[in-house]
Amino acid sequence: MSYKNVCVSLLCSALLMTSPLSAEEVAEEMATEITKDSATNRPTFDTEVAGVPFIISTETLGTAFGVSGIIKHAGQPQASIFGLGLYSENDSNIGFIAFNNYALPGLTQWLFSIEYYRGYFSNGIYYVPAARVLGAPRSTNEIIAEGTDSSLRIKAKYVLPWGLGANGAARSLMQQRGEIAFNPLESGVTSVSVTPFQQKRDVTGYVNLPDVAQGLELQLNWDNRDSIGDTEAGSQTRFTVRRDFGNDERNSWTTWELEQSVFVPLDANSLFKEQVLAFNYYLADTPTWDSGTGVTDKHRSPSFAGIKLGGFNRLRGYSSGQFYSRSAVAYSAEYRVKPHWQPLHNLSFYDFPWWQWSAFVETGQVADSFDLSALHDDLKWTAGLGLRFNVEGVLVRIDYAKSEHDAQMWFMINQPF
Repeated sequence: MSYKNVCVSLLCSALLMTSPLSAEEVAEEMATEITKDSATNRPTFDTEVAGVPFIISTETLGTAFGVSGIIKHAGQPQASIFGLGLYSENDSNIGFIAFNNYALPGLTQWLFSIEYYRGYFSNGIYYVPAARVLGAPRSTNEIIAEGTDSSLRIKAKYVLPWGLGANGAARSLMQQRGEIAFNPLESGVTSVSVTPFQQKRDVTGYVNLPDVAQGLELQLNWDNRDSIGDTEAGSQTRFTVRRDFGNDERNSWTTWELEQSVFVPLDANSLFKEQVLAFNYYLADTPTWDSGTGVTDKHRSPSFAGIKLGGFNRLRGYSSGQFYSRSAVAYSAEYRVKPHWQPLHNLSFYDFPWWQWSAFVETGQVADSFDLSALHDDLKWTAGLGLRFNVEGVLVRIDYAKSEHDAQMWFMINQPF
């Protein structure tokens, strides 16, 4: 049984998110609490600052000390700044900062965000493509090595002026959305995001591995859930295309990902005040995979930036990025319930409005070709149990997942889908 990702996953989920937990909370407050200055007719709001020191221990980091903090209403009602820093006993360190959901004058349908992450690991755990016989399935090897990762993303999000986006992008961040319909012109939030990105990975002793991915990400998202943090009904559809245009030192490549989530409410009973069946389907491909000539001239993404399974969102019984190849398919199903019994409700030092239990199963596979038969051959599976807590408006998730070879426990923020 491996618990090497228990605490690291909490950090990674915070680092990879575009801070919906703060943006949505801020937007809800903005809609109800922000007033206007009588002299200037401009919105007035109070900036809120919070910080939390922490100590963690993992196989990769050893004992580590850090601090995280957030600034709400950071210059604008809907904007926030999130930062995190960590240093460990083996001289590893992690730093992250994000500026989320800023608006520019006159661009009411746009929101802009930027985030930067850098991590140095003296004993990092990485999965690299393994040598294989021609025609054999692609696999990865686990290595422990010194390494440095970094990521920069600059996101411009345009919220289409229909459905819940009719009143502007900032208002579309509301957590509770009410009734839903299956027409994007009337319901949900439809957005198009353009995100220049750069990812780097330098693993000491592995100079032949690709170390840079840099390009543009385009995403179409129809978020038709009745609530962002506490979804009972609705759906979400996302289609993402990533393109690295390459240069003289690296080949270009393209990937696409399709993700569909559906939420079905069930009636309450004497044990549970809320029951939800949640389903997720994921399909992805690298159409440029076989382009080019020769083994070293293929137009394939690096393993850290490409199509992969394993981690805190898909195939949770396996390590992060354990399966990498040209294409992937994954299916997830969760049964989520809120019990009437809530022993945390009366705690004086934290606000726990609700908690949730879950049971889930997942299956998926990667393949060297975009072939549905190959993708469904020898499917990997995981099954597990989870707890989710609403803590001061933040959704904290704890999942334990078992696969046929291993088990993982993940601590992170937000639902897997």
